[in-house]
Amino acid sequence: MILELKDFKVSIDGKEIVKGIDLELKKGEVTVIMGPNGSGKSTLANGLAGHPMTSCQGLAKLDSVNLLELNPSERSKEGLFLSFQYPAEIPGVTVSNFLRTALNARRDKKNPIKIPEYIKIINSKMKLLNIPKEFVGRHLNTGFSGGEKKKMEILQMAMLEPKVAILDETDSGLDIDALKAVCEGINTIKKEKPDTAILVITHYQRMLNYLKPDHVCILLNGKIVKKGGAELAHELEEKGYEAFNKWR
Repeated sequence: MILELKDFKVSIDGKEIVKGIDLELKKGEVTVIMGPNGSGKSTLANGLAGHPMTSCQGLAKLDSVNLLELNPSERSKEGLFLSFQYPAEIPGVTVSNFLRTALNARRDKKNPIKIPEYIKIINSKMKLLNIPKEFVGRHLNTGFSGGEKKKMEILQMAMLEPKVAILDETDSGLDIDALKAVCEGINTIKKEKPDTAILVITHYQRMLNYLKPDHVCILLNGKIVKKGGAELAHELEEKGYEAFNKWR
């Protein structure tokens, strides 16, 4: 096991959104949380990452480390990664400089990554993900298409090599071709780093056609109401969320 949640609750402005969930993420496995708008999916992701607007209770352990005692930067250094649903645009900061800064944030300040070493790493990751070299010279997410923004998130994931990657509605706003390309990138990282635990948060089953999850959880009104395998996503696609209200 890498990440363990027990009776995990997340509140925003004093209102409890995630209402006590139990969840285990294991090495090399893909776990999916599906739920409609307002069910608490993104609040769960932000709470795990330590977003300052969230307040969390319960148990959240990454390996043996209590995440709730750490700030967002410390959680990242412990191996937690969050891919944002709506990545921010940062004019004036190139993709290359951003990624080098992110890598150095995980290193001893007295031992920053050397430029030749960094170039070797980023070139290998871009080749692995089939990303053109000119991509890293562009300003971060500025003028990027939806698919390019999500590719940037996957490149960042590849560079940081997290223990646990949380992908918050990575499929949001993507057409079929962009979705397939992003999922191929995720699958490539899975092969490269097979111990990575991946938590996918999504509305729809379409992303799962490419990722092949080990576990699927349905989240309604801040609670996980049912758990199962990949077949649960197909059942949800056929019946809709209303069919699972009886489990609430």
